[in-house]
Amino acid sequence: MLESASAANDDIIEFKCRVECIKTIQHYCIPLNSNLSKASYVVLQIWANDKTVRESLGVHKGTVGEWIRCNFDVDYIADVYSTVEYHLTLMRKGYRALIYSGDHDCQVPFTGTQAWIRFLNLSVVDDWRPWYAAGQVAGFTRSYANNNLIYATVKGAGHTAPEYKPKECLEMFARWISGNTL
Repeated sequence: MLESASAANDDIIEFKCRVECIKTIQHYCIPLNSNLSKASYVVLQIWANDKTVRESLGVHKGTVGEWIRCNFDVDYIADVYSTVEYHLTLMRKGYRALIYSGDHDCQVPFTGTQAWIRFLNLSVVDDWRPWYAAGQVAGFTRSYANNNLIYATVKGAGHTAPEYKPKECLEMFARWISGNTL
């Protein structure tokens, strides 16, 4: 359907598509001043609502409406006020966790995440130090409780860190999942 989408910068969205998809693109084109102004957001919305993609993901026709990024209209039945006990229980059972924050996240600042981790009352195994990707400082990290919990910041990343720093986040995850230190 969509042959290519590119953005020279976040203010310019250029679509090159076949004639039959013009209506689809016009339907999903979001005003540039909205929170969906990045080309990748528009392409993601087109992809996630594509009939073939939804069928491949097992979304039964008519069960789920249009996919919307950051849908604030979802009705929540319950709220989880704290996940501290969940994390402690899982860690006692030997499960490992990687918690990370973009250091430019204005929605959930890394200082709030650090405060939450302090509530776990875990001993520090490897204290605050930089971690590197491609020879550059990619953030800072600290390990807790026999390395069952690793906390890391991602330098220069916002709320959705892999969106801002994909290479660094992939490196971070690959090291963690393989049991290596950051």
